[in-house]
Amino acid sequence: MIPGLTWEEALLRLVLAALFGGAIGLEREFREREAGLRTHMLVSVGSALFTLTSAYGFRDFLVHGGSVIRADPTRISAQIVTGIGFLGAGAIIRQGLSVRGLTTAATLWVVAAIGLSAGAGYYSAALMTTAGTSAAAVVEALERLGIRIESFELGEEETTVDLLLDLPRGASPALVVRTLVSRSDIRSASWRT
Repeated sequence: MIPGLTWEEALLRLVLAALFGGAIGLEREFREREAGLRTHMLVSVGSALFTLTSAYGFRDFLVHGGSVIRADPTRISAQIVTGIGFLGAGAIIRQGLSVRGLTTAATLWVVAAIGLSAGAGYYSAALMTTAGTSAAAVVEALERLGIRIESFELGEEETTVDLLLDLPRGASPALVVRTLVSRSDIRSASWRT
């Protein structure tokens, strides 16, 4: 039997792809980075649509095409990876000894994977990746202070994360907390020894 998909389920997958991709793009816009909300949303929705088309778009053809036709829904999805790689390569700019655009290229690549996951109906992976990618800004802020994250654990509430940090000698835990709570994407932070 060839699987089908209702238009409501297809719409849900496209909307979730837009929300997840948009969340990462919005975070980049707040940080005034290249490729913001629209770009990330378009890449995510485009990837989801390619995935939906690959898996369900040729159903009528397959149903009426006889038993000779074989379908591989992963073929078009696999091309998303190389296509986004090409798009990402265009975002990378070399200026003398420095290279710019690597993070932009990487986020576009991850957002394409998020869209692909949402399009395939793998919502939990898309959500976890979106949450993890958004947390990258926090990791970057800690690294600027010379702090390394040794481990992390989700708290009892879904929005709480417990971090075990390795602070450099002489670093002030109070300064770390102040730095974290100054960010708009962190509601609160505290420390204990």
